[in-house]
Amino acid sequence: MSYFSRLTDIVTCNLTHLLNNAADPVKEIEQIISEMKEGIAGAHRSVKTATSNERALQEELQEHQKQISQWKAAAKSALETGDEPEARNSLVRKREIEDLMAGLEQQHQASVATCEHLTTTLYALEARLAEAKRKQLEISEKSSLSESSPQDVAEMASDKSALSPTRSEQIESDLAALKRELSE
Repeated sequence: MSYFSRLTDIVTCNLTHLLNNAADPVKEIEQIISEMKEGIAGAHRSVKTATSNERALQEELQEHQKQISQWKAAAKSALETGDEPEARNSLVRKREIEDLMAGLEQQHQASVATCEHLTTTLYALEARLAEAKRKQLEISEKSSLSESSPQDVAEMASDKSALSPTRSEQIESDLAALKRELSE
């Protein structure tokens, strides 16, 4: 049985409800965690792709900005030599690139928003997976028929859901802020 058809299903699921209705909660939580891990792997790929696209657009915008400066300099140089038609042609090219950049800037803004949305969703998925792992540990501890070895249970308890470097930095920053609050 597949529990999740979309990533939002993972974020919005009620684990307690799913497990209360399960014939074998131990097997069900394993299946749920497996599906969540697959969803998170896909989310990681999506974030990576979106980030790559955003960077490519940023680089393209920077390249076009250089071209605008070059065409402006070319127009200025042509005017200095008295070649007004060439200056005009250079300014036409400059305007074309500015128009292109206007469209690219909108695409870049959309790309940034997409990256932020996907990253937020990824964090929500990781939070739901951490909750599922805690539920799994809880079920394993309650179940005397658990197939989990003591080593498996210890690994589940020590797994901090492999926080991403960015998330770890945020946690460390939050911890430092709390320490400062306590020392005041």
